[in-house]
Amino acid sequence: MEDAIVLYPAPGIGHVVSMIELGKLILRRCSHRFSVIILLAAGPFDTLATGSYIDRISQTNPSISFHRFPYLSVDTSSSSNHSYLAVLFEFIRLSASNVRHSLRQLSKAFTIRAFIVDYFCTSALPIARDLGIPTFHFLTFGAAGASAALFFPTIHKQREQDSRKSFKEMPATFVYFPGLPPLQATRMPHALLNRDDPAYDHMLYFSEILPKSDRLVINTFDDLEPEGIRTIGEGKCVPHGSTPPVYCIGPLIAGAGEDESNDKPRHACLSWLDTQPSQSVVFLCFGSRGTFSPAQVKEIANGLERSGKRFLWVVKK
Repeated sequence: MEDAIVLYPAPGIGHVVSMIELGKLILRRCSHRFSVIILLAAGPFDTLATGSYIDRISQTNPSISFHRFPYLSVDTSSSSNHSYLAVLFEFIRLSASNVRHSLRQLSKAFTIRAFIVDYFCTSALPIARDLGIPTFHFLTFGAAGASAALFFPTIHKQREQDSRKSFKEMPATFVYFPGLPPLQATRMPHALLNRDDPAYDHMLYFSEILPKSDRLVINTFDDLEPEGIRTIGEGKCVPHGSTPPVYCIGPLIAGAGEDESNDKPRHACLSWLDTQPSQSVVFLCFGSRGTFSPAQVKEIANGLERSGKRFLWVVKK
């Protein structure tokens, strides 16, 4: 049977794009020795942007195929103690039966050499283990985020001994992660701010299972995050267990290595960037869900202006 690698991204254009770019990288590095199959959970989190992007990839990359789950309907309403992320994480958890069915069906036609799951799709790891498939975690958020994710169960245990307060209620408290600067508790990731939000328990579960992965694949590289990569490799983020081997495969950039159309005009910001001195430009990009209030945008702009540094800032419309 033909060898295949199966990828499972979380819903959301940023995660889907990153996973597809990982699939392209695997094909290039392995000389197309594998088929790359991407599982897609279909539901209310689908967007037109994601759909059109997947259609384009299907047309331009025949070695990458997509396996869509049956549509899963969930209540997407949220509240103060049941956030949008809690709904999303529950949707992914409920998709587990589709993961099991898909892997069984694909195993009839392919020899699955590896199953690579998004951090937020951790509920799929026990399923792949039951089927005897080597399972890797793909972390789209770099070594700093990976370090924090691996160490979070330790933070949780420390907090549970002292207080049941939510991070959002602890403005004077700082959280300490190995290899990272202290982080004010109220600036923890949104999913962790409210202890009563199910998103918190989902994130805790993701982080507890993460060290059980066969490998960690991180979208970063040594020169960008040497301290974070070293800290993870030394096992400091999992003080009472073992850390899986880490593969740094970044940076993954959409469209990198593909032929550009000769008649396509180059963006003016890239031409400007080429004229700047080496290591002189600050780059700001907060991802597809990076949303700020007008006051926060003005504060960032003021900080950039006062810094006197050259900058390139991606701002959502």
